[in-house]
Amino acid sequence: MKAIVYEETGASSVLQLQDKATSDPGPGEVRVRLAVSGVNPTDWKSRAGSGQGSTKLKAPKVPNQDGAGIVDAIGPGVSGFSAGDRVWLWDVAWGGDEGTAQEYAVVPSMKAVALPDDESFDTGASLGIPALTAHRALTSSEHGPDRLSPGSLTGQTVLVTGGAGAVSHAAIQLARWAGATVITTVSDDRKAGLARLAGAHQVLNYRTEDVVAAVKAAVPEGVDTIVDVNAPANLESDVQILKPGGTIAIYAANPGESVTVPVRESMGKNIRYQFILTYTVTDGQKEHAVESVAEALADGALRVGENHGLPLTRFPLTETAAAHDAVEQGTTGKVLIDVAPLP
Repeated sequence: MKAIVYEETGASSVLQLQDKATSDPGPGEVRVRLAVSGVNPTDWKSRAGSGQGSTKLKAPKVPNQDGAGIVDAIGPGVSGFSAGDRVWLWDVAWGGDEGTAQEYAVVPSMKAVALPDDESFDTGASLGIPALTAHRALTSSEHGPDRLSPGSLTGQTVLVTGGAGAVSHAAIQLARWAGATVITTVSDDRKAGLARLAGAHQVLNYRTEDVVAAVKAAVPEGVDTIVDVNAPANLESDVQILKPGGTIAIYAANPGESVTVPVRESMGKNIRYQFILTYTVTDGQKEHAVESVAEALADGALRVGENHGLPLTRFPLTETAAAHDAVEQGTTGKVLIDVAPLP
């Protein structure tokens, strides 16, 4: 089969198209024929390494965590799957060397989730990291539900910063599905339009509007949860618009980045800071996230594409390096890799 492989960390040029042996699934595993691979910031950051020069890997690695395709073979002891089932995948490359930038991937069966017949492989490949991260952010409050479902956030107000990103797009859709009122911030008119298409009730341009004043006018008591993509820039205003006992969920950072916490103001409001890395959440938190995302998907609440607020930028498998570069450069929306045309 064809696969993208890198043998050392570094610039995207370390990604090379190679012929690779196709493996059979072992006990508890399924083999999936990939249609689409999704690219996230974590993928290029893992490939790039520490930024202190290249590091030779112990074994060749296939990049990318997310993808969607068709179950091709089933290992011993696996139930609930049949050859030909459409699935989406999560955390494929975490803790191993097999990612989704290849024609076939062998994964633990728990990492393959049914993809409804009326949903595209594009949608499936866009879930994984973004949607599971968003779920954890929205359930990180000590006062909130452990698992999202319709009505589970009714009466709550959620602020999602950077409303045109992949995680923020999923957070808007999941929060709306769970019954929350959703406010989001963006940097320009195009992104404002995308956030509205995703389902945000109120969209604020932080370059031209006073976000603190606008949120306080809309929600005088303060928002319940903030899902923040840029805490170093937003923390001061976050503290001002959060209600007492509220939660700031922080899920993104650049290497070496830090935040300065206003301690007395945070104490006064009993603020909860929840840092999130979806790979290392508890098994229970991950299970809740996968179940809820699957339910929201089945309800038609998680949609991608320009018309749903998440533009898609596509590359063929041979141009995986360019796809990584596009994500690193901040392409708006979701970057996808077409691995193989599947029905």
